[in-house]
Amino acid sequence: MTPGVSIDFNSNLFEGPIPLPKPGCLSLDLSNNKFSGPIPARIGESMPHLRFLFLSGNQIKGIIPESIRYMQSLRIIDLSRNSLTGSIPSTISNCPHLSMLHLGKNNLSGTIPKSFGQLEWLQSLHLDKNNLSGELPSSFRYLLSLEILDLSYNSLSGNIPAFGAAFTSLGILKLRSNKFSGGLLFELSNLSSLHILDLAENNLSGSIPACLGDLKAMAQKQNISRYTLGVSYTRRVYDDSLIVTAKGQDLEYIKTLSLIISIDLSSNNFGGEFPKDVTKLYGLMILNLSRNHINGSIPENISGLHELSSLDLSSNTLYGLIPWSMSLLTFLSYLNLSNNNFSGKIPFTGQMTTFGESAYVGNPHLCGPPLVAKCQGDDLDKGQGTVEDENDDDFIDQWFYFSIGLGFALGILGPYFVLAIKKSWCEAYFSIVEKIVYRSLCLKRGRALHGRNH
Repeated sequence: MTPGVSIDFNSNLFEGPIPLPKPGCLSLDLSNNKFSGPIPARIGESMPHLRFLFLSGNQIKGIIPESIRYMQSLRIIDLSRNSLTGSIPSTISNCPHLSMLHLGKNNLSGTIPKSFGQLEWLQSLHLDKNNLSGELPSSFRYLLSLEILDLSYNSLSGNIPAFGAAFTSLGILKLRSNKFSGGLLFELSNLSSLHILDLAENNLSGSIPACLGDLKAMAQKQNISRYTLGVSYTRRVYDDSLIVTAKGQDLEYIKTLSLIISIDLSSNNFGGEFPKDVTKLYGLMILNLSRNHINGSIPENISGLHELSSLDLSSNTLYGLIPWSMSLLTFLSYLNLSNNNFSGKIPFTGQMTTFGESAYVGNPHLCGPPLVAKCQGDDLDKGQGTVEDENDDDFIDQWFYFSIGLGFALGILGPYFVLAIKKSWCEAYFSIVEKIVYRSLCLKRGRALHGRNH
């Protein structure tokens, strides 16, 4: 085989065991097919110069072979969406140039290898939807090139690591659906590039720190050119992707992933008051604090979140009035304030008229549309309005008939009074009438004589 060759059989219907090219291959893409069986145990020895390995979306079983240690030129490994089992081999850390490691959506178990801290060029790490357990290794503090860290849907435990200011590139932190505990550390505010924070469905507690409002990348609209979220290889660009929970559903983002700005802290044990400093994050598009123990009220200046499209504060102990300023959130397309202690009249105006009853159920002291419950004084105001309308109608009818009668009287009696008061005008008036009558009679007689002569 010619050295430097790339093999791309992506997205076909090939099946059977994984074929191994001869040494010299730089890129092998067999993703999205029906290949089955294990990854060949000697894959690393067979292709020591391989740079890009794509086997995702197949029916591959078995373990990740230890021989991967010989593939020291690897930049990208994507084995996601298969049925791989066993533990993650620590020998992956022998690939010093590795920038993307995707092992998500398998059945891998055990702990995350401590040796991962040696992957200093690692930009994207996806280990989501496996059976991994234990705490995050302390060596993670050396992964300073990370842009995306997705460890969601595992059984990982312990505290959230103290990602410090050195993580200048970390844009996405997704630890959803694990067993992490403790509180949020103020170091999170040092993540200057963070624009997706998903810590939902854990055992986190304490108050949501005010420093969350200092996340710089969330205080402005994202620029798609800022985060490449992809690596060029041969003649293609490998785009990263992520599932983001928004508007009550899971949405996959690929090309526009760098544009999403989201905070999801739902289904934890957070308490304290509503984090008012979050309203400083003017670029925030998705905010989910549901299913916690958060109290207090929604601040009036929440209208400053001009880009907000999804807001879920359901199942907390929030109280007070729903701010009228929320009607100014013109991009808001999903709202859930159910199962709280909100009271008073719903600001059913502007953007708020687009949400139905389900957005407010479970707040027994709320009233007004779209709820069936009427606010106190609504019936009285309506009754008064009806009486006033009837009185107005009677008043208008009286004036209508009065104006007609007055016009008729003035039309008939007006000339009479004028002629009676001014004698000279009276004589002139009847003199003109007399001349008109005389002329019409003469004209009539002339026509009669003319007819007889003929």
